[in-house]
Amino acid sequence: MELDLRQIMPFERHEKIFEMWGALKSGETLKIINDHDPKPLHYQLEAEYKGQYGWEYEQSGPKDWTVNIKKI
Repeated sequence: MELDLRQIMPFERHEKIFEMWGALKSGETLKIINDHDPKPLHYQLEAEYKGQYGWEYEQSGPKDWTVNIKKI
């Protein structure tokens, strides 16, 4: 699954991410494309889903960030 967050209002982004995250099966990946480093999302995942996900930057700026979040 892929989710381009650049066109979504910032206050709606995490809700949409976690909606799609919940629909993933173990082993599936959600690719997010963002206009800034999604560190706050990484912190939230670590707090709520520690050991249940993989986080890999595909692109780290300077304009866009792409992260693959794999459900374990």
